Amino acid sequence: MEKARCVAVVLAGGRGKRMKTTLAKQYLMLQKKPILYYSLEVFEASDLIDDIILVVGKGQIPYCRREIVENYQFQKIRAVVEGGAERYHSVWEALKILEQNGMKKGYVFIHDGARPFINEEILTRAYQEVCKSRACVVGMPVKDTIKIADEQGCIHMTPKRSLVWQIQTPQVFAAELIIPAYREVIEKEQELLEQGVLITDDAMVVENVCGCSVKLVEGSYHNLKITTPEDLEIAKILVKKRDLEKS
Repeated sequence: MEKARCVAVVLAGGRGKRMKTTLAKQYLMLQKKPILYYSLEVFEASDLIDDIILVVGKGQIPYCRREIVENYQFQKIRAVVEGGAERYHSVWEALKILEQNGMKKGYVFIHDGARPFINEEILTRAYQEVCKSRACVVGMPVKDTIKIADEQGCIHMTPKRSLVWQIQTPQVFAAELIIPAYREVIEKEQELLEQGVLITDDAMVVENVCGCSVKLVEGSYHNLKITTPEDLEIAKILVKKRDLEKS
């Protein structure tokens, strides 16, 4: 079967408030390379991915072109665009480019640039699933018991642990599904906010707009998002381990 066109949208517009650094977290060095480099490297090397759209923070386009795209000679990055106030605004900026370029078929892999430990196995599992279901997200079953709190900070309920997953990225969708869904969310943004609907990931867009089921695909417990200084220390260990395994 002929492979469908696949585009990776990599979100690198985070400000890194919890990292407590002046430099945005995705540009912090991890074993002599920026955090953002690692996920871009995987998409660049993957036979599944045809193009990359990189979404960066306000005023970061020149820096990112110079220090990331040109410095590491990424060939698949077709556009570097400035994101918006919220994550879903940033995703929409990338999807608009795809829409303007006539992408009506194929699949969109939406990934957090602060997750450096994706790999080809994760991409392959996600691709195989999205070809069947049109919508899937990468994640892992939680290891700990989860409690849902009430407004007073007391335990409200305890969901069955076997049904609770920690969601990661990439989140992968058919282009014909995710682009119209995001357009509708942007058009109805104020209405959704008034209803108390806060869009925190891409699956929520599909769930709220299309009523479409989104399949869960196994990622990796190593596929962490670097958000705090503690996460960065863990990432350093994982990179060293991976380098040793390659040598």
